Amino acid sequence: MTQALIEEVARALADVESVEPHELDVSIEDHVSTDAIRDLVSHDSDSWRLRFETPNHVVEVTGTEQILVDGEQVRSPR
Repeated sequence: MTQALIEEVARALADVESVEPHELDVSIEDHVSTDAIRDLVSHDSDSWRLRFETPNHVVEVTGTEQILVDGEQVRSPR
């Protein structure tokens, strides 16, 4: 699930940039620890929120798998 969530964050950023994920100018790993994401995803509770910045956007991911970019929900739980 962790890798899937990281991929969803990349897709959300790509959606905002109107590009494919592989065309992004940023790498998520350069802006937030993927170990931190793994730790949060494996946490017993889903009441957490991770916020980080890329050069052009502020990204938030919640324990309920909502992904917001610049305050706008881009992806929601499946």
